[in-house]
Amino acid sequence: MKGERLACQLQFILEIDRLKEVLRRSLLLGSQRRENSAEHSWHLAMMALVLAEHANESVNLLHTLKLLLVHDIVEIDAGDTYAYDADGHAGKDERERRAAERIFGLLPADQAEEMAALWEEYEEQKTPESQFALALDRLMPLMHNYHTGGVTWRENRVTKSQVVERMAPVLIGSDALAEVAAAIVEQAVSTELLPQSWSEGQGQPE
Repeated sequence: MKGERLACQLQFILEIDRLKEVLRRSLLLGSQRRENSAEHSWHLAMMALVLAEHANESVNLLHTLKLLLVHDIVEIDAGDTYAYDADGHAGKDERERRAAERIFGLLPADQAEEMAALWEEYEEQKTPESQFALALDRLMPLMHNYHTGGVTWRENRVTKSQVVERMAPVLIGSDALAEVAAAIVEQAVSTELLPQSWSEGQGQPE
């Protein structure tokens, strides 16, 4: 019934408000406050709107926006797994799959199926839209880290090689953005925001 369908949709809308409470490691530019996952998703959507012309393959912008807005909703249950936390990635796929089933399952069946399909598409990385979306998702934290003085890198003793490996998917989605990422990494190393390696006792941020 129409009333039941609307009730389910509104329940989902209220549930995803919780994404605003999921904190990421990235600091906001000009602030010491940590970014939340809802802010991150919005920023990625704006990046797609502005930068779609730089995708390696022509992408459907609306579809790319859908992927970006949906892909992190599972963090409501699964939490944000820090990119450089190897232990945290153990069991990540299963946690996120259970989260997808529960959260998208709040919607009417047809919309639940659509949301789940979008999430799966992003995870599988087989379409130009998902590959470009991932390129943006990898580039934005790099920009945050660089423009906030490398604080998060130092807090977690991240090295250049780790960041370079993390940026590899950017090249699949966009040659132009991969060049930007490479330039940022080299600048971060040259200005000592990002070390080649860490030695015992090397300083942490004050």
